[in-house]
Amino acid sequence: MNELPARDLKAILHSKRANMYYLEHCRVLVNGGRVEYVTEQGKDSLYWNIPIANTTTILLGTGTSITQAAVRELAKAGVMLGFVGGGGTPLFAGTDIEWMSPQSEYRPTEYLQQWVRFWFHEDLRLAAARRLQLARLDRISSHWPSIGDRYRAGFTFDRPALASLLRESALRVERATDVEQLLVEEARVTRGLYKFAVDATSYGDFVREKHGAGVDRANSFLDHGNYLAYGLGATAAWVAGVPPSLAVLHGKTRKGGLVFDLADLVKDAVVLPQAFLSARNGDDEQEFRVACIENLTRNEALDFMIDTLKSIAASVSAEEPSR
Repeated sequence: MNELPARDLKAILHSKRANMYYLEHCRVLVNGGRVEYVTEQGKDSLYWNIPIANTTTILLGTGTSITQAAVRELAKAGVMLGFVGGGGTPLFAGTDIEWMSPQSEYRPTEYLQQWVRFWFHEDLRLAAARRLQLARLDRISSHWPSIGDRYRAGFTFDRPALASLLRESALRVERATDVEQLLVEEARVTRGLYKFAVDATSYGDFVREKHGAGVDRANSFLDHGNYLAYGLGATAAWVAGVPPSLAVLHGKTRKGGLVFDLADLVKDAVVLPQAFLSARNGDDEQEFRVACIENLTRNEALDFMIDTLKSIAASVSAEEPSR
């Protein structure tokens, strides 16, 4: 079988790719020129094809292994590869996904040059952070009503109250004088959204807990879905050629902070409501994951991340830093 050149494997733009994978208890290898994962069923080995040219991210969970040949093919196709704990999230709170990005000496540098033009100026980093937060609020404002329309009685919330919360937050974002204020405001809005989601699904008492033993289903789904968003964030940063360490919000605490910055654009808009809907419906992890990926794809989440990053790079780099 003739080997496909890397340019053919990258023919589908990352923002238009349909697939994300979370794999457990399997081997990933190259078989007959195709990347496949192998599961064991009794004495039989079952081979499943991974369409790498139409895939953005693969998360390898508990009990997985991957061959060097498979990594080579994934890199050629520009697929982001991450190792995670059980259920798509770290086993321990302090563990991060280790993203393995495809290597190429010919990656474009246009957006990187624009990004670093402003990144070393604190006031311009703050301007970029404000734009990220405003884009996040716009996404919530546009997506949440569509959830209510789609589920009708299954997801009913106080729309005027949500609109008021988002308008007030936008004003606070505009007035923020440092990143810490932006992060505090982000957390305040997220707490408000938890309340809206709890009321909309009649979920009952809820307290946000991460990665803990015995957490309730909604917390577990939030962790799982957030890591899917992190996979898209890592992909968006790689596509634009901007290193994940050049964050504007989470840079002081996270080496790959830009991944978290970009993931925040869609976490509250898409992942949060789906986590509560799936928890209320009694979905298992796979059913939640399928629904979450479908929502991220339907809402063109990766497109939105890439376009937002590019827009911020172009607009903020054109501004003059304060003296």
